[in-house]
Amino acid sequence: MSDKGEQKQLIPALERGLMILMELNRHQREMSFSEIVKRVGFPQSSSYRAVQTLEHMGFLRHHPVTGLYSLSVNVLRLGFEYVASLDVVQVGQPVIESLCELTGCSSHIAIRDGCDAVYVARVGATNSTVRRVCVGTRLPLHRTSSGRMLLTALSREEFETLYPSDELLSKELWSKEPGTPASRDLLWQRVQEDCRRGYVIADSCFHLGISSIVYPLYNHDGAMEGVVGIMVPVHEVPPEAHDRLRSHVADAAASISGMLGHG
Repeated sequence: MSDKGEQKQLIPALERGLMILMELNRHQREMSFSEIVKRVGFPQSSSYRAVQTLEHMGFLRHHPVTGLYSLSVNVLRLGFEYVASLDVVQVGQPVIESLCELTGCSSHIAIRDGCDAVYVARVGATNSTVRRVCVGTRLPLHRTSSGRMLLTALSREEFETLYPSDELLSKELWSKEPGTPASRDLLWQRVQEDCRRGYVIADSCFHLGISSIVYPLYNHDGAMEGVVGIMVPVHEVPPEAHDRLRSHVADAAASISGMLGHG
């Protein structure tokens, strides 16, 4: 079907409503009705009906004093129900809870969405200082150890489609984030090293003073479903303990992959 034919099948009212939700989510703040109209680019009358419908259904909240609109709890509920419906989360949650107990380190599961690693399950260690990642957090693939492991599933063609520009970081940002590859070729080189190794272990890849150990998760088709990993505060865990920790993460990955039908 042609693009014109596909457009005939669209529902304008639904499109307007979803665009309003996406704009509010993208900017993560409150907006006035006039700002919403300006951003979505639809007529004021149809935008008003869409906003009223979303408010009635509990997806938008209208502040009684400021008159501003923001996302409501129903949007969050949709997101969390989706996360909970993922098989990798259902089977993986108890495993990463055990992993956290065994290692004393915060553990997580992440999946790829475009250029981002999305953390879909997490268990925080009681005494750990690593508290910057929560369920729903999105971080750029090329700046995280979880992301690098997820990139090992891509062919060179898929990788270059994902990163059409060779420059990943400006010189100014690279000086502040020395753990992040500055170019696409350097990132590909590191990803291939990770692929041959079968796991990623990195120091201060995204946050200074934080090491991470990440292993891939595979489904029944042998495709990468996600990754499981731990975050290790360098000052809390001595380097000589890393081999033991890596073994625990490898066991967790094998357990989750097995429950997903791999092997």
